Amino acid sequence: MEDTLTIKELQSQNEILEAFPVMKQLRKHLDEETYLDLVLDAKDKDRYKMFALIDGGEIVAVTGFKPMITLYYGRFVWVCDLVTDTNKRSKGYGEKLLSYVHEWAKENNYESIALSSGLQRTAAHRFYENRMDYDKVSYVFKAFLK
Repeated sequence: MEDTLTIKELQSQNEILEAFPVMKQLRKHLDEETYLDLVLDAKDKDRYKMFALIDGGEIVAVTGFKPMITLYYGRFVWVCDLVTDTNKRSKGYGEKLLSYVHEWAKENNYESIALSSGLQRTAAHRFYENRMDYDKVSYVFKAFLK
């Protein structure tokens, strides 16, 4: 199994669209057109990068992240999206893909990785804390502008 796994950066519109069925499992509010528009805009303006973990020619997990610099975190990578296909969970795909992000960050001289995870996603929290050795360091607050 191990040698059938590859990680690929998704760059073309077709590659990005191929990842939509998996990303839609995490970002249920997005339709395909809005998803593509947001990804292309984020890639163009915000250095957003999207990678897929492919097993036997099939996308099984997707991540989107962006390198950032803030006074609080310093030079870090913000993981915007990380999702494993619902039918392919508990096979180590998420761990493999997030570990790839860690390696990318190290190779590009970033000091840490940060992400936000919905309060209800307790299984994801266990994964980040127990499998990936992340610490809970803050709450994220959001205000909708009227």
